[in-house]
Amino acid sequence: MNFPFFVARRYLFSKKSTHAINVISAISVIGVAVATVALVVTLSVFNGFHDLVASFFTQMDPQLKVVPVMGKTAPADDPILTKIRQLPEIEVATECLEDQALAVYGDRQMMVKLKGVDDNFDQLTHIREILEGDGTFELHAADMNYGIPGLGIAYQMGLGYTYQQPLKIYAPRREGQLNMADPTDGFVEDELYSPGVVFCMKQGKYDKNYILTSLAFARHLFQQDGQLSSLELRLKPGSSFDRVKTEMKSLAGTKYQVLDRYEQQDDTFRIMKVEKLIAYIFLTFILMIACFNIIGSLSMLIIDKRSDVQTLRNLGATESQISRIFLFEGRMISVVGAVIGIVVGLLLCWLQQQFGFVRLGSSEGSFVVDAYPVSVHPWDIVLIFLTVIAVGFLSVWYPVRYFARRLLR
Repeated sequence: MNFPFFVARRYLFSKKSTHAINVISAISVIGVAVATVALVVTLSVFNGFHDLVASFFTQMDPQLKVVPVMGKTAPADDPILTKIRQLPEIEVATECLEDQALAVYGDRQMMVKLKGVDDNFDQLTHIREILEGDGTFELHAADMNYGIPGLGIAYQMGLGYTYQQPLKIYAPRREGQLNMADPTDGFVEDELYSPGVVFCMKQGKYDKNYILTSLAFARHLFQQDGQLSSLELRLKPGSSFDRVKTEMKSLAGTKYQVLDRYEQQDDTFRIMKVEKLIAYIFLTFILMIACFNIIGSLSMLIIDKRSDVQTLRNLGATESQISRIFLFEGRMISVVGAVIGIVVGLLLCWLQQQFGFVRLGSSEGSFVVDAYPVSVHPWDIVLIFLTVIAVGFLSVWYPVRYFARRLLR
């Protein structure tokens, strides 16, 4: 049996000659546990918001998106894109063309992002789940082209779910010379009609900027016949996502980028990761402060056990072994505090998931969710446990060696 560990375990649970030492040891464990609970709960809440935002984007964004590295568009019949869409794991492939345009309705106008998509766009995404209104998902009928605006655009332009007059769309003319006598000649003009629905993703990036329409309309308006700005893909159920993505990257080479959902929203998720990292760093500093209680507890324990130490020396214990006794003591306090903190933290997360005790606002329906979302990621728990152990071990190493040399002579 490890002699220093055996003695340290007895010291941890045995009654001290001075009751204050037991109290301070208990406070040390509680301090580490509270800091650990804070880490578990805080990181899980950040995970909850991350997963919540990701669920919104999956309603509009495809599983995989292939975009050109250089320029805005690429030929739709590019052999590389043809090879990618012919992969056996591909279930749905949709060509898209997206660019800026001016929307005018009555006396209101605003710049929008017009996204032209294939008719199978509703098979690629969950667009039907976020439609509001009396109509349905339609992009064209006969010679009429429909436009499905985001809820924010519909509100700002006074469109409603069904706009009665055509929505005029303007885009700069790419070909020919500009007639300075008639500035309107520099624009391609076309009209969109209402299918009786708007989409609502509850994300301003889409709701306040995007209008969905047919691919043919977008190609005509932007004078980009046979071009696409992205090839959006959905895999067959059971396909190996990572393997297919790797194969697509190999086919794409340096000409195209293959982006998953998180990479498509890289700016949003990068900010969330930075916020989570900063919260982790701050809470780790709080954990370090909590570990000072361990130092106080160990210093008092060393003084209290001077007679025991002398006995151990007479029995042949070396100074290194005696120092390790108190090192093990501090480490066990860290481990016990970490285990208790993780268990309590996981319990609090489970209660929040089940009952939503901590709410975002007093009035129900004011936010996208009524209570703080929580999502426990196993790797975060492993990271927290390792962090607590590392901080606890490092915080007691030098003080124990210092006190052991000074007080045990």
